[in-house]
Amino acid sequence: MRKMSLAKLLIDTGLMLGGLKNHGETLGRRGIDAEFLARFAGLRDRALNLNAEQEALKARLEEKTAELEIVLEELDRQRSEAKKVVKLDLPRTHWVEFGFNDKR
Repeated sequence: MRKMSLAKLLIDTGLMLGGLKNHGETLGRRGIDAEFLARFAGLRDRALNLNAEQEALKARLEEKTAELEIVLEELDRQRSEAKKVVKLDLPRTHWVEFGFNDKR
């Protein structure tokens, strides 16, 4: 489990990459070579791209949620209207057939 926020991790990773590139000769002896740096930078880029994609999906989800709320409100109004008509025209014994059993 990650111990820091995504934003902090990405910022820290960018700083780390910069420092590693600046001291590549010294750190190369310990395994921080061009291949390591390329993999590390690639992972950071992938994380940035996935985060951007996730944010776009969140925005679309908010749009769809708002759209759904509008449809649900209309659905509830239609259901309420139908319920009133059923109550006016049919005896209470038939109400269960329509999914309600109100007192009045």
